Amino acid sequence: MALVLPFTDETCDRILPEVERVLAAQGLIALPTETYYGLAVCPTDEGAVRRLINVKGRPDDKPILVLIGGRDQLSTLVSSIPPAAAVLMDRFWPGPLTIVFPAVAGLSSLLTAGTGTIGVRWSPLSTLQRLLNRTGPLTGTSANRSSEPPLDQAESVQQILGPVLDLILDGGRTPGGSASTIVDAREPPRLLRAGVLSTDRIRAALAQQGCTLSS
Repeated sequence: MALVLPFTDETCDRILPEVERVLAAQGLIALPTETYYGLAVCPTDEGAVRRLINVKGRPDDKPILVLIGGRDQLSTLVSSIPPAAAVLMDRFWPGPLTIVFPAVAGLSSLLTAGTGTIGVRWSPLSTLQRLLNRTGPLTGTSANRSSEPPLDQAESVQQILGPVLDLILDGGRTPGGSASTIVDAREPPRLLRAGVLSTDRIRAALAQQGCTLSS
């Protein structure tokens, strides 16, 4: 079973060496986000990403989103910031909004699924931001097997996925509810998944800048 460590503002720095050790060994980590628990590996480690895909049973044609700790980490993932993305970042980040950008050249097709794009979210969870600012970007796909419900407690993650994970960061029960909203910010911007962030709010923010959200 996976090792479980407490994940709080007070413990974050203390557990960092173990997190870094697991990531360097192509390990698979479950950690809390602002919605559900997610599965984290280094997005530039092809072996780790492949392992993540196998654990989830995720189809190769489904892209994998990446979590960042701040905007300064975008440059390693995206090739440009479309106008709609700039609006959404200014208005709703950090927050439960995954924005799809043009991917930087050389980013693994395991992440992009051959789309040439990458979904990125700057989580509002302060402890997660603190970790990501030390580790760099990590994947954030939900901690569950494909087609199964997302999980909002470390205990549930351990029960269902513990044998195939290396580390679980226990931040308590997550809010759950709707998943993050996903918007493809390329022209024209499109709603890919409705979620916890209201579509009306996104549409209104884009309209103020002369952009129209399609679905």
